[in-house]
Amino acid sequence: MFDFAPPQHADKAATYADLLSAAEAITRGEPDPVANMANVAALIWQFLPDLNWAGFYRMVEGGLVLGPFQGKPACIRIPLGRGVCGTAAASGQTQLVEDVHAFPGHIACDAASASEIVVPVMRDGVVLAVLDLDSPRPARFDAADQAGLEALVASIAARLA
Repeated sequence: MFDFAPPQHADKAATYADLLSAAEAITRGEPDPVANMANVAALIWQFLPDLNWAGFYRMVEGGLVLGPFQGKPACIRIPLGRGVCGTAAASGQTQLVEDVHAFPGHIACDAASASEIVVPVMRDGVVLAVLDLDSPRPARFDAADQAGLEALVASIAARLA
């Protein structure tokens, strides 16, 4: 049994360090990527405030398919190059969007979402999935979030695919 508790009143760097440690601990030794995605999505939901969605889209047959997540029901399939997730998957680059309504081609799975960050999960230069976080707060995500989430994904990418 795992009992992870996010730090109270910690700065972002400390929060992401603790999140990374928890994700490494909970995925270590588990070969099933879907189980690992589910636990990582749950940890993110527990550790990071002001989210209305946190989860994964997996690359399946040239497109993104909904994976494990926390939040309201979501879009099931996203074509490469469409929306924030499809753009991140097609480019292999993190997409940090302060205002999703200003993002060309944004796909509104939850009308309450105002900002979003999507980090590609890559192995050997190939996008295997994306980690998607949405917030109802505009400009919720910043460079510290990007650095923390990219470090998290890089650390456990092999366990997510």
